[in-house]
Amino acid sequence: MSGPDPWFDVAAEVRAAETRARPYLLTTPVVPSTGLSAAGGSAGGLKCENLQRTGSFKARGAVNKVLTLTDDELGRGIVTASTGNHGAAVAYAGGIVGVAPLVFVPRGANPSKLATIERLGGRIRVEGTDSVESELAARRYADEEELTFISPYNDRAVIAGQGTLGLELLDQVDGLGTVFVAVGGGGLASGVAAIIKNVAPAVQVVGCSPAASAVMYHSLRAGRVLDLPSEPTLSDGTAGGVELGAITFDVLAATLDDFVTVEEDDIRGAFLDLIELEGLLVEGSAAMAYAAARAYSKRSAGTTAVVLCGGNVGVERLHAILDDAEVDDAPAEGAQAHAGPLSRSRERK
Repeated sequence: MSGPDPWFDVAAEVRAAETRARPYLLTTPVVPSTGLSAAGGSAGGLKCENLQRTGSFKARGAVNKVLTLTDDELGRGIVTASTGNHGAAVAYAGGIVGVAPLVFVPRGANPSKLATIERLGGRIRVEGTDSVESELAARRYADEEELTFISPYNDRAVIAGQGTLGLELLDQVDGLGTVFVAVGGGGLASGVAAIIKNVAPAVQVVGCSPAASAVMYHSLRAGRVLDLPSEPTLSDGTAGGVELGAITFDVLAATLDDFVTVEEDDIRGAFLDLIELEGLLVEGSAAMAYAAARAYSKRSAGTTAVVLCGGNVGVERLHAILDDAEVDDAPAEGAQAHAGPLSRSRERK
Protein backbone atom coordinates (compact mmCIF):
# COMPACT_ATOMS: atom_id res chain seq x y z
CA MET A 1 0.00 0.00 0.00
CA SER A 2 1.30 3.42 -0.87
CA GLY A 3 0.77 6.49 1.26
CA PRO A 4 -1.67 9.21 0.25
CA ASP A 5 0.95 10.92 -1.92
CA PRO A 6 3.02 9.09 -4.56
CA TRP A 7 6.30 10.38 -3.11
CA PHE A 8 5.58 8.86 0.32
CA ASP A 9 5.36 5.07 0.29
CA VAL A 10 4.89 4.63 4.03
CA ALA A 11 5.12 0.85 4.10
CA ALA A 12 8.36 0.76 2.08
CA GLU A 13 9.94 3.35 4.36
CA VAL A 14 8.88 1.39 7.46
CA ARG A 15 10.71 -1.65 6.13
CA ALA A 16 13.81 0.43 5.46
CA ALA A 17 13.58 1.85 8.99
CA GLU A 18 13.40 -1.64 10.43
CA THR A 19 16.76 -2.49 8.89
CA ARG A 20 18.38 0.84 9.71
CA ALA A 21 17.29 1.34 13.32
CA ARG A 22 16.99 -2.23 14.62
CA PRO A 23 20.46 -2.41 16.23
CA TYR A 24 19.52 0.47 18.55
CA LEU A 25 15.99 -0.63 19.51
CA LEU A 26 14.44 -3.29 21.71
CA THR A 27 11.82 -5.76 20.54
CA THR A 28 9.33 -5.05 23.29
CA PRO A 29 7.12 -7.88 24.60
CA VAL A 30 3.40 -8.39 24.19
CA VAL A 31 1.95 -9.63 27.49
CA PRO A 32 -1.51 -11.13 28.09
CA SER A 33 -4.08 -8.71 29.50
CA THR A 34 -6.25 -9.63 32.46
CA GLY A 35 -8.28 -6.44 32.13
CA LEU A 36 -9.17 -6.86 28.48
CA SER A 37 -10.30 -10.44 29.04
CA ALA A 38 -12.41 -9.32 32.02
CA ALA A 39 -14.13 -6.70 29.84
CA GLY A 40 -15.86 -9.53 28.01
CA GLY A 41 -14.30 -9.23 24.59
CA SER A 42 -11.70 -11.30 22.75
CA ALA A 43 -8.33 -12.18 24.22
CA GLY A 44 -5.99 -9.24 24.39
CA GLY A 45 -2.35 -8.37 24.67
CA LEU A 46 -0.41 -5.31 25.76
CA LYS A 47 2.50 -4.13 23.59
CA CYS A 48 4.92 -2.86 26.23
CA GLU A 49 6.64 0.13 24.67
CA ASN A 50 7.05 1.37 28.24
CA LEU A 51 10.05 -0.99 28.16
CA GLN A 52 11.52 0.52 24.99
CA ARG A 53 14.72 2.57 25.01
CA THR A 54 14.03 5.91 26.77
CA GLY A 55 10.75 4.48 28.09
CA SER A 56 8.56 5.08 25.03
CA PHE A 57 7.95 4.27 21.37
CA LYS A 58 9.48 7.61 20.41
CA ALA A 59 12.94 6.06 20.29
CA ARG A 60 11.93 4.26 17.10
CA GLY A 61 11.21 7.38 15.07
CA ALA A 62 14.00 9.48 16.53
CA VAL A 63 16.68 6.86 15.92
CA ASN A 64 15.55 6.27 12.35
CA LYS A 65 15.44 9.99 11.62
CA VAL A 66 18.86 10.76 13.10
CA LEU A 67 20.42 7.87 11.20
CA THR A 68 19.12 9.31 7.91
CA LEU A 69 20.78 12.71 8.49
CA THR A 70 23.85 13.67 6.49
CA ASP A 71 27.15 14.64 8.10
CA ASP A 72 26.38 18.26 7.21
CA GLU A 73 22.95 18.12 8.87
CA LEU A 74 24.42 16.56 11.99
CA GLY A 75 27.30 19.01 12.06
CA ARG A 76 24.96 22.00 12.12
CA GLY A 77 23.32 20.70 15.29
CA ILE A 78 19.89 19.26 16.07
CA VAL A 79 16.83 21.08 17.41
CA THR A 80 13.47 19.56 18.28
CA ALA A 81 10.29 20.27 20.26
CA SER A 82 8.62 17.92 22.71
CA THR A 83 6.41 17.50 25.73
CA GLY A 84 9.00 15.00 26.95
CA ASN A 85 9.20 11.60 25.29
CA HIS A 86 10.26 12.74 21.82
CA GLY A 87 12.91 14.98 23.36
CA ALA A 88 14.32 12.07 25.33
CA ALA A 89 14.28 9.92 22.22
CA VAL A 90 16.13 12.53 20.15
CA ALA A 91 18.67 12.89 22.96
CA TYR A 92 19.19 9.13 22.92
CA ALA A 93 19.50 9.08 19.14
CA GLY A 94 21.87 12.03 19.26
CA GLY A 95 24.08 10.08 21.61
CA ILE A 96 24.44 7.37 18.97
CA VAL A 97 25.98 9.87 16.53
CA GLY A 98 27.67 12.12 19.08
CA VAL A 99 25.34 15.15 18.88
CA ALA A 100 23.63 16.81 21.88
CA PRO A 101 20.24 18.20 20.74
CA LEU A 102 18.47 21.33 21.94
CA VAL A 103 14.91 20.48 22.98
CA PHE A 104 12.17 23.13 23.16
CA VAL A 105 9.46 22.21 25.69
CA PRO A 106 6.24 23.97 26.76
CA ARG A 107 5.73 25.36 30.23
CA GLY A 108 4.31 22.74 32.56
CA ALA A 109 5.97 19.80 30.81
CA ASN A 110 6.36 16.67 32.94
CA PRO A 111 9.42 17.23 35.20
CA SER A 112 10.44 13.58 35.15
CA LYS A 113 10.47 13.59 31.35
CA LEU A 114 12.60 16.73 31.33
CA ALA A 115 15.04 15.06 33.73
CA THR A 116 15.28 12.12 31.33
CA ILE A 117 16.10 14.44 28.42
CA GLU A 118 18.94 16.00 30.38
CA ARG A 119 20.21 12.65 31.63
CA LEU A 120 20.49 11.49 28.01
CA GLY A 121 22.48 14.58 27.04
CA GLY A 122 19.78 16.90 25.71
CA ARG A 123 19.63 20.61 26.47
CA ILE A 124 16.26 22.16 27.38
CA ARG A 125 14.69 25.49 26.47
CA VAL A 126 11.18 26.34 27.73
CA GLU A 127 8.98 28.15 25.18
CA GLY A 128 5.20 28.36 24.84
CA THR A 129 2.21 27.02 26.71
CA ASP A 130 1.57 23.92 24.60
CA SER A 131 3.30 21.66 22.09
CA VAL A 132 2.28 23.75 19.06
CA GLU A 133 3.78 26.96 20.48
CA SER A 134 7.03 25.29 21.53
CA GLU A 135 7.31 23.61 18.13
CA LEU A 136 6.84 26.90 16.30
CA ALA A 137 9.52 28.47 18.47
CA ALA A 138 11.89 25.58 17.80
CA ARG A 139 11.35 25.83 14.05
CA ARG A 140 12.00 29.58 14.07
CA TYR A 141 15.19 29.09 16.06
CA ALA A 142 16.37 26.32 13.76
CA ASP A 143 15.78 28.53 10.71
CA GLU A 144 17.53 31.51 12.27
CA GLU A 145 20.57 29.50 13.38
CA GLU A 146 20.58 27.14 10.37
CA LEU A 147 20.20 24.07 12.57
CA THR A 148 18.54 20.75 11.72
CA PHE A 149 14.98 20.52 13.02
CA ILE A 150 13.42 17.14 13.86
CA SER A 151 9.62 17.14 14.04
CA PRO A 152 7.96 15.03 16.73
CA TYR A 153 5.60 13.51 14.15
CA ASN A 154 5.40 15.48 10.89
CA ASP A 155 8.35 13.76 9.23
CA ARG A 156 8.59 10.77 6.91
CA ALA A 157 11.55 9.17 8.68
CA VAL A 158 9.96 9.63 12.11
CA ILE A 159 6.70 8.05 10.95
CA ALA A 160 8.58 5.17 9.35
CA GLY A 161 10.53 4.51 12.52
CA GLN A 162 7.34 4.40 14.59
CA GLY A 163 5.93 1.94 12.09
CA THR A 164 8.49 -0.68 13.08
CA LEU A 165 6.24 -1.30 16.08
CA GLY A 166 3.54 -2.51 13.70
CA LEU A 167 5.89 -5.02 12.11
CA GLU A 168 6.74 -6.38 15.54
CA LEU A 169 3.08 -6.74 16.49
CA LEU A 170 2.29 -8.72 13.36
CA ASP A 171 5.12 -11.13 14.17
CA GLN A 172 4.23 -11.43 17.85
CA VAL A 173 0.43 -11.82 17.90
CA ASP A 174 -1.32 -14.73 16.22
CA GLY A 175 -4.80 -13.92 14.96
CA LEU A 176 -4.36 -10.18 15.47
CA GLY A 177 -7.74 -8.53 14.95
CA THR A 178 -7.70 -5.02 16.38
CA VAL A 179 -4.94 -2.62 17.42
CA PHE A 180 -5.54 0.38 19.67
CA VAL A 181 -2.97 3.14 19.36
CA ALA A 182 -2.77 6.60 20.93
CA VAL A 183 -2.97 9.63 18.64
CA GLY A 184 -1.58 13.09 19.30
CA GLY A 185 0.11 14.43 16.19
CA GLY A 186 -0.34 10.99 14.66
CA GLY A 187 3.23 9.84 14.01
CA LEU A 188 2.86 6.53 15.82
CA ALA A 189 -0.60 5.74 14.49
CA SER A 190 0.41 6.68 10.93
CA GLY A 191 3.37 4.35 10.85
CA VAL A 192 1.61 1.48 12.61
CA ALA A 193 -1.60 1.72 10.57
CA ALA A 194 0.20 2.05 7.25
CA ILE A 195 2.36 -1.04 7.66
CA ILE A 196 -0.42 -3.14 9.18
CA LYS A 197 -2.81 -2.26 6.37
CA ASN A 198 -0.09 -3.15 3.87
CA VAL A 199 0.73 -6.54 5.38
CA ALA A 200 -2.60 -7.55 6.97
CA PRO A 201 -5.40 -5.29 5.67
CA ALA A 202 -8.12 -7.16 7.59
CA VAL A 203 -6.65 -6.03 10.92
CA GLN A 204 -8.55 -3.08 12.34
CA VAL A 205 -6.54 -0.10 13.59
CA VAL A 206 -8.30 2.20 16.05
CA GLY A 207 -6.90 5.60 16.99
CA CYS A 208 -7.41 6.89 20.54
CA SER A 209 -7.27 10.41 21.97
CA PRO A 210 -8.33 12.03 25.24
CA ALA A 211 -11.59 13.92 24.83
CA ALA A 212 -9.89 16.92 26.44
CA SER A 213 -7.35 17.15 23.62
CA ALA A 214 -8.62 15.40 20.49
CA VAL A 215 -7.46 17.76 17.77
CA MET A 216 -6.66 15.07 15.21
CA TYR A 217 -10.00 13.37 15.84
CA HIS A 218 -11.95 16.57 15.21
CA SER A 219 -9.72 17.44 12.25
CA LEU A 220 -10.41 14.11 10.55
CA ARG A 221 -14.14 14.65 11.07
CA ALA A 222 -13.85 18.11 9.50
CA GLY A 223 -11.66 16.96 6.63
CA ARG A 224 -8.90 19.45 7.42
CA VAL A 225 -6.47 20.26 10.20
CA LEU A 226 -8.17 22.46 12.77
CA ASP A 227 -6.71 24.96 15.21
CA LEU A 228 -8.44 23.98 18.46
CA PRO A 229 -7.74 24.57 22.13
CA SER A 230 -6.77 21.68 24.37
CA GLU A 231 -7.74 21.18 27.98
CA PRO A 232 -5.41 19.63 30.57
CA THR A 233 -5.30 15.84 30.35
CA LEU A 234 -3.62 12.90 32.06
CA SER A 235 -2.68 11.81 28.54
CA ASP A 236 -0.02 14.50 28.32
CA GLY A 237 1.94 12.63 25.66
CA THR A 238 -0.90 13.17 23.16
CA ALA A 239 -1.86 16.69 24.25
CA GLY A 240 -1.76 19.76 22.03
CA GLY A 241 -2.52 20.75 18.48
CA VAL A 242 -1.63 19.45 15.03
CA GLU A 243 0.63 21.33 12.65
CA LEU A 244 -1.04 22.71 9.53
CA GLY A 245 -0.02 20.58 6.59
CA ALA A 246 0.88 17.60 8.78
CA ILE A 247 1.47 14.58 6.56
CA THR A 248 0.04 12.37 9.28
CA PHE A 249 -3.45 13.75 8.57
CA ASP A 250 -3.68 12.16 5.12
CA VAL A 251 -2.06 8.92 6.26
CA LEU A 252 -4.54 8.53 9.11
CA ALA A 253 -7.50 9.47 6.92
CA ALA A 254 -6.50 6.68 4.56
CA THR A 255 -5.64 3.98 7.09
CA LEU A 256 -7.47 4.31 10.42
CA ASP A 257 -10.60 2.16 10.71
CA ASP A 258 -12.03 4.02 13.67
CA PHE A 259 -11.29 6.64 16.30
CA VAL A 260 -12.11 6.58 20.02
CA THR A 261 -12.14 9.46 22.50
CA VAL A 262 -11.68 8.89 26.23
CA GLU A 263 -12.79 10.95 29.23
CA GLU A 264 -10.40 11.87 32.03
CA ASP A 265 -12.12 9.76 34.69
CA ASP A 266 -11.73 6.72 32.48
CA ILE A 267 -8.07 7.43 31.83
CA ARG A 268 -7.52 7.67 35.58
CA GLY A 269 -9.40 4.42 36.19
CA ALA A 270 -7.42 2.65 33.47
CA PHE A 271 -4.16 3.93 34.93
CA LEU A 272 -5.03 2.42 38.31
CA ASP A 273 -6.25 -0.84 36.79
CA LEU A 274 -3.05 -1.20 34.80
CA ILE A 275 -1.22 -1.16 38.12
CA GLU A 276 -3.67 -3.41 39.99
CA LEU A 277 -4.77 -5.85 37.28
CA GLU A 278 -1.83 -5.87 34.88
CA GLY A 279 1.06 -5.05 37.21
CA LEU A 280 2.25 -2.29 34.87
CA LEU A 281 3.15 1.32 35.58
CA VAL A 282 2.64 3.41 32.43
CA GLU A 283 1.98 7.02 31.53
CA GLY A 284 -1.38 8.59 30.84
CA SER A 285 -1.36 8.18 27.07
CA ALA A 286 -0.90 4.42 27.45
CA ALA A 287 -3.69 4.25 30.04
CA MET A 288 -5.88 6.21 27.65
CA ALA A 289 -5.48 3.61 24.88
CA TYR A 290 -6.13 0.81 27.38
CA ALA A 291 -9.36 2.50 28.52
CA ALA A 292 -10.47 2.82 24.90
CA ALA A 293 -9.79 -0.86 24.20
CA ARG A 294 -11.85 -1.98 27.20
CA ALA A 295 -14.82 0.15 26.19
CA TYR A 296 -14.59 -1.15 22.62
CA SER A 297 -13.61 -4.77 23.38
CA LYS A 298 -16.95 -6.48 22.77
CA ARG A 299 -16.93 -5.12 19.21
CA SER A 300 -13.35 -6.23 18.46
CA ALA A 301 -12.71 -9.31 16.32
CA GLY A 302 -9.74 -11.61 16.82
CA THR A 303 -7.01 -10.82 19.31
CA THR A 304 -6.90 -7.24 20.57
CA ALA A 305 -3.56 -5.47 21.05
CA VAL A 306 -3.14 -2.22 22.94
CA VAL A 307 0.01 -0.19 22.41
CA LEU A 308 1.23 0.93 25.84
CA CYS A 309 3.16 3.74 24.24
CA GLY A 310 5.25 4.86 27.21
CA GLY A 311 6.06 4.46 30.88
CA ASN A 312 7.54 7.81 31.82
CA VAL A 313 5.18 8.85 34.58
CA GLY A 314 6.62 11.13 37.23
CA VAL A 315 6.33 10.66 40.96
CA GLU A 316 4.28 13.86 41.33
CA ARG A 317 1.78 12.74 38.67
CA LEU A 318 1.59 9.28 40.23
CA HIS A 319 0.87 10.74 43.67
CA ALA A 320 -1.80 13.04 42.24
CA ILE A 321 -3.62 10.16 40.54
CA LEU A 322 -3.43 7.94 43.61
CA ASP A 323 -4.63 10.74 45.87
CA ASP A 324 -7.66 11.34 43.63
CA ALA A 325 -8.49 7.65 43.27
CA GLU A 326 -11.78 6.24 44.51
CA VAL A 327 -12.49 2.55 45.00
CA ASP A 328 -14.23 1.41 41.83
CA ASP A 329 -14.02 -2.11 40.46
CA ALA A 330 -15.90 -1.37 37.23
CA PRO A 331 -13.94 -1.16 33.96
CA ALA A 332 -13.72 2.15 32.10
CA GLU A 333 -16.79 2.70 29.95
CA GLY A 334 -16.60 6.35 28.95
CA ALA A 335 -14.91 6.03 25.57
CA GLN A 336 -16.95 6.71 22.47
CA ALA A 337 -16.27 5.17 19.06
CA HIS A 338 -16.92 7.20 15.91
CA ALA A 339 -16.65 5.31 12.63
CA GLY A 340 -18.68 7.49 10.29
CA PRO A 341 -16.45 10.58 10.03
CA LEU A 342 -13.40 8.48 9.21
CA SER A 343 -15.29 6.61 6.54
CA ARG A 344 -16.12 9.94 4.92
CA SER A 345 -12.47 10.94 5.16
CA ARG A 346 -11.49 7.84 3.20
CA GLU A 347 -14.04 8.67 0.52
CA ARG A 348 -12.25 11.94 -0.11
CA LYS A 349 -9.06 10.12 -1.06
